[in-house]
Amino acid sequence: MLNSPPGPTLLGFDVILIGSILAGIAAMATLFAIYAAMTVKDPMAKRVKALNERREELKAGIIKSASRKRQSVVRRTETTDRVKEALQSLNVLQASQIAQAQQKLAQAGFRNKEMAVFVIFARMVLPIALGTIAGLAIYAFDMFPDWGSLKKFGAFAGAVIAGYKGPDVFLKNKISKRTLAIRKGLPDALDLLVICAEAGLTVDAAFNRVARELGRAYPELGEEFALTAIELSFLNERKLAFHNFAWRVDLEAVRGVVTTMIQTERYGTPLASALRVLSAEFRNERMMRAEEKAARLPAIMTIPLILFILPVLFIVILGPAACSISDALIK
Repeated sequence: MLNSPPGPTLLGFDVILIGSILAGIAAMATLFAIYAAMTVKDPMAKRVKALNERREELKAGIIKSASRKRQSVVRRTETTDRVKEALQSLNVLQASQIAQAQQKLAQAGFRNKEMAVFVIFARMVLPIALGTIAGLAIYAFDMFPDWGSLKKFGAFAGAVIAGYKGPDVFLKNKISKRTLAIRKGLPDALDLLVICAEAGLTVDAAFNRVARELGRAYPELGEEFALTAIELSFLNERKLAFHNFAWRVDLEAVRGVVTTMIQTERYGTPLASALRVLSAEFRNERMMRAEEKAARLPAIMTIPLILFILPVLFIVILGPAACSISDALIK
């Protein structure tokens, strides 16, 4: 029985086999994309639950302290209390550190302020844990015998530094992503606020309406507006709700909006005109950032063009000719 002739090869690889594998990967990616598109979940589902919890906390705070100013009500657990007691016994728990960690958690989208204790605890425990693991692996068990002394010490120091900076890097990454999402939707939110103000809605009703309209497109911004509307309805001082909004979002534009809202509440200036000016400024700023990115695109695309696009282009153009020459030489 005659053997079937071998298929065309390129650089020693069977072209038909490689093409079949790539086609299978493409088909699997297409099926995964279709599945992901069909199973899209509502981005506001979990956020609405958190907002309802915040509403209940504000109600509990008002009922509990009706004769004095409301103090913030936080969710506490036995585990949190034990961790806090352990940190206080070691004299490593400071009020400034807790306040800073709580602000970072709020800016990252975590509503439970008691998680600040775990952040401080992780800063203390992770360097010890990762340093111990790295020390045992590098020095005790000698898992990397080819490494020099300087390289071993560098790996050990890197593990300790990664353990200490890990929680901060994680929170910083979450804050940057959340801030970027809020910045994108802020001009649209201000336009809707202008429309609601001109329609005669109150400030808390306008914030609530904007939160419902933008909840699916910008869930982070919708959550912040809904939480501000809840605090405007329940807090004794409306200015405090605006300050909390600026405290939870690390964005200069939000601080400008908060300042405008407080001034309009105090002096009675027209809210719609002030918000319209801010919206125009934010849209111009967003357009300038887009133009800046477009201007940097040719320089950024140079290296990917040289490393990835040009070799593929050469293979597509010269591949058939190379296969024909290879077949001719073999015959």
